[in-house]
Amino acid sequence: MKEAVVVGQSAESPHERTEPPHCRSKASQIGLEPVEAEPPGPARLTLSVRADSRPNSPSAQPGLSPRSRAFCRRHFPGVAEAEWNDWRWQIRHRVTDLERLGRVINLSEDERLAIASSKRALPFSVTPYYLSLLDPDDPGQALRRTVIPVTAEAVASPGEAEDPLGEEDDSPCHGLVHRYPDRALLLATGFCSTYCRYCTRSRLVGQTARGHLDRASLEQGIAYLEDHQEVRDVVISGGDPLTLPDQELDWLIGRLRRIKHLEILRLGTKAPVVLPQRITSSLTRVLRKYHPLWLSIHFTHPDELTPEVHEACSRLADAGLPLGSQTVLLAGVNDDVATMKSLVHGLLRLRVRPYYLYQCDPILGSAHFRTPVEKGLEIIQGLRGHTSGYAVPHFVIDAPGGGGKIPLQPDYVVGREGGELVLRNYQGRTYRYPDHLAATRH
Repeated sequence: MKEAVVVGQSAESPHERTEPPHCRSKASQIGLEPVEAEPPGPARLTLSVRADSRPNSPSAQPGLSPRSRAFCRRHFPGVAEAEWNDWRWQIRHRVTDLERLGRVINLSEDERLAIASSKRALPFSVTPYYLSLLDPDDPGQALRRTVIPVTAEAVASPGEAEDPLGEEDDSPCHGLVHRYPDRALLLATGFCSTYCRYCTRSRLVGQTARGHLDRASLEQGIAYLEDHQEVRDVVISGGDPLTLPDQELDWLIGRLRRIKHLEILRLGTKAPVVLPQRITSSLTRVLRKYHPLWLSIHFTHPDELTPEVHEACSRLADAGLPLGSQTVLLAGVNDDVATMKSLVHGLLRLRVRPYYLYQCDPILGSAHFRTPVEKGLEIIQGLRGHTSGYAVPHFVIDAPGGGGKIPLQPDYVVGREGGELVLRNYQGRTYRYPDHLAATRH
């Protein structure tokens, strides 16, 4: 049994001083009760909806699943459900240090050394909600490995780089990346509520000097977009843009919508997964004003598909927002066909279309997460033909040095024989397609 601990406002890490001003407040002291381990695995899709969580209620927030309720009562016994369901409370009470984390998680010696180290380039932070999904006793649990630091992060391997995708080389001004002819990336914030240990922008997120994006920086990026009429599609990312308050998002998206040649706006976020409390009815009222607006949500593992996430995605989909998933292929986390199939099937039930499966970017200290490229091809081959086409994402490598996304798929073309194209199907059987027109043109 774990001893009791007093949890106050999360102390800022020496690596991170970018908590959004709207979330800063003096937190009340809360006791952590002794707790036995919750069993790992996906929770049941059942929700206890509070009286104020009606869709039309101004303060409507996602309800609590039985798992979250049990975790909150055991670890935060002085906290009302309304507080737990407040996304600002979740951000204020992020766990960011070794002492608090060690009161909830039985940390391995390697995890302790990594969290205590001053050499971490990427800060450590996890919301109480997402912490409730971690196995307190198994350092090898998939979700735990994605957010708890290990010492391997301090080991740089050949081919790794601080900015492996060369985003800085394609950045005409701070916070904007213009790589593709008709698309641009606008970084709206350097803050995330929970930091993934394999983040491609670990050089920026949570760092005060390099990651800070104020209104002047955003205006500079917007001015660039106004001047470049070839850009028709803008991805708003970060950090996580959904950690911004509603009024800031309203201003930013509205400002971009005034640019006539911008046809599509997209938000890249993990908030529905690590901070589902953020998806309130007031937020969806803001977002639905700016269609066509798309959301790309960062999902990693089927254990993330909790009742809270189900409700958050339902709110977004009901607001008319097309939802797509972006998943990073991670060794020991989701690098097998069964896990990936469970994830993509679950996403479709949540009305989220699996969009990209990324080969892990070679950021500094990422070798323990990266798989051979063949593993991704193996997974696609295990999905294609074996399940719905809608469930099969595009497997891509974001080419180091700024080459952009390059799609990869198993080789289904065996070759040519005369005027016929020889093909291999998902079962490994060969078939011939009459392609005589191609033969005559050659």
